[in-house]
Amino acid sequence: MSRWIKEGSVSPLHLALLILPLYYWIYTGHWLALILFLVFLGLGIKSYFGKRLLGIAVLIFLMGGVFYYRVEQGKQEETDPRVPKAIRILPDTIKVNGDALSFRAKAGSRIFQVFYKLSSEKEQAFYKQLNQGLELTIEGELEAPSPQRNFKGFDYRFYLRTQGIYHLLKVSRILEKKSVSGGDLVEILSIWRRKALVWVYQHFPQPMSHYMTGLLFGFLDIEFEEMSNLYSSLGIIHLFALSGMQVAFFLDTFRRFFLRLGWEQDKVAYLLYPFSLIYAGMTGFSVSVVRSLLQKLLAQNGFKGMDNMGMTFLLLILFIPSSLLTAGGLLSCAYAFILTLTSSEEEGAGVRKMIKETLVLTLGVLPFLAFFFAEYQPWSIPLTFAFSLLFDLVLLPGLSLVFLLSFLFPMVFWNVFFIWMEKGMQWIAGHTSSSWVLGQPDITFLLLIMFLLGCLYEWGNHKKKRLALFLLIGGLCALVKHPLENEITIIDIGQGDSILLRDWQGRTILIDTGGKVEFGQTEAWRKRQSSTNAERTLIPYLKSRGIDQIDHLVLTHTDADHMGDMEVVASSLHIKEVNVSKGSLKKATFVKRLERLKLPVKTVEVGDRFPIFDRFVEVLYPIEVGDGSNNDSLVLYGYLQGVSFLFTGDLEEPGEQILIARYPQLPVDVLKAGHHGSKGSSHPAFLDHIHAKIALVSAGEKNRYQHPHQETLERFKELGMTVFRTDQQGAIRFRGWQKWMIETVR
Repeated sequence: MSRWIKEGSVSPLHLALLILPLYYWIYTGHWLALILFLVFLGLGIKSYFGKRLLGIAVLIFLMGGVFYYRVEQGKQEETDPRVPKAIRILPDTIKVNGDALSFRAKAGSRIFQVFYKLSSEKEQAFYKQLNQGLELTIEGELEAPSPQRNFKGFDYRFYLRTQGIYHLLKVSRILEKKSVSGGDLVEILSIWRRKALVWVYQHFPQPMSHYMTGLLFGFLDIEFEEMSNLYSSLGIIHLFALSGMQVAFFLDTFRRFFLRLGWEQDKVAYLLYPFSLIYAGMTGFSVSVVRSLLQKLLAQNGFKGMDNMGMTFLLLILFIPSSLLTAGGLLSCAYAFILTLTSSEEEGAGVRKMIKETLVLTLGVLPFLAFFFAEYQPWSIPLTFAFSLLFDLVLLPGLSLVFLLSFLFPMVFWNVFFIWMEKGMQWIAGHTSSSWVLGQPDITFLLLIMFLLGCLYEWGNHKKKRLALFLLIGGLCALVKHPLENEITIIDIGQGDSILLRDWQGRTILIDTGGKVEFGQTEAWRKRQSSTNAERTLIPYLKSRGIDQIDHLVLTHTDADHMGDMEVVASSLHIKEVNVSKGSLKKATFVKRLERLKLPVKTVEVGDRFPIFDRFVEVLYPIEVGDGSNNDSLVLYGYLQGVSFLFTGDLEEPGEQILIARYPQLPVDVLKAGHHGSKGSSHPAFLDHIHAKIALVSAGEKNRYQHPHQETLERFKELGMTVFRTDQQGAIRFRGWQKWMIETVR
């Protein structure tokens, strides 16, 4: 195939552009991908005739058949419910986080994501040091991975499918361990990689060990999470994604080594193929590494510029179908494509050309960054330039040498350099501005912005066209950040509450932040490192809607599942004012946390109003100063766009009785059910009093409290109320202008 393409029958890039929409349509089923495929196919028919067209059609048919077969095979594996009795661990996927063990394992042709709770510190040490193949005889159960929880949120189920994984395996007991050797090439390389990782962790201290495993083997341990988040906030975490300079360094080092030994250049060129395969395996077959290796090997065979890029796309989607389905893979390919595009330009030189290439690269990648992360760190440009020199020219060759010499003498004294480097990174983070929150465009907006950027690249020398294109792109970006619509969203933050009210003018009210409830002290070795609920769910959703400021953060009461993540939210977004009840200030620990926020805090009482949707939401409760507990929850009421909403926090029956007595007429259309649907809330007398038509329940999937209680659901059913639940349907959103439209994630 490569020879036929290379001889000029068809451009590899044009063929890739034709295959890519077909690929996305088969894997995602999105109608836009089908339309693009038909458009590109029509253009191809117009451009190519005779044997060329026949060859293209045959190739498309064959590749489409491969894609379709793999999708159908995945569907069959997904419906297979059998629990394997024995599994073989892929050692380089082992992660130990306190008493939580996770890894990927094979059983026959199937791959599972496995979770197991370690029973002792000795068992924890065993898996931390495991550096060989291991077969486990187990008891456990299969679970379906969690699907997407929030609008434009992370879809764990889809991500695992791109890796060929369709079930989670929760191991309850390990009956037998048996060392194994051999296996296929992937297993062998997995064992080699694991041996290297364990060697590094055994012979080098932190943080040096983290940089060594990250830059040499593309593996960042859970214990590096804090610094990983810091690098992410500065927009330079991609420096750990092995590609480009790193791949060139290892291939060039390998080539020079054998040439100096006197090998002929042709033999060394052939030897690069098995070396590249081994290197890809030792870095976990990272898409960025495989992409870079393919580009290098294709260049060695005469594929240059866009022909090289087109062939790289074709080989990636044929042999690693998941490569363009994940954020990392797509961003890696986008960077490579834009760099190839700019490097092919011959005009211009020196600083002017460098500035132009940087601008083109930044503008070209920006839509993808917004699509996946909804934000952009402007400091990433100078920081990437500065630290890429440090990482690629100093750390990479230095750590490679230190690793090789460690079999004779581990040079651990270099650890002090990494300690000071991390302190420097923390200082930089404290003196740089925060990221720009751009909002997250949907696929239609993304394609339209990319098309306009392409037009800008082509017509950039025409002043009038350039100005018009900048205005169009700016207008689309403004609509992404400031969507001209109203919304009330019950965000799925697990077991807890967090509700966003936002109007078309950009005014925002956030009712509660969610948070984890801690249950007692655990032994030191059992403690796990994990991100907060807000970091995984609430904050990404707010940023996806372009929100970087909250006008009123209303904390209904002092339970952790309602206000536990307030510090995290305050550190990520600008909050103008925090609103609490007077009774909550009786809780000393809560007051101390509020003081640490260093934000304006205002107590509210009955009758206070927050302007929103050209009207307001009003505080109805508590009537008297309470103690910050469930029955001291702030209750908000609003008649918004013709629909009356009642938000009750964790209010229970005693508080509901006070509302009945205080407000003889309290018409409600939509009730945010109190206390996550607990049977102690939403009592029959209260429901009869308000005559709500819709109940909203915010509860975590399979939560330990079994919320919402069946008794409460029966009450809703008897009154003919429509119930929406975050544990079953994900986030719930009301949006519109004159009339609300209700939508859920699933």
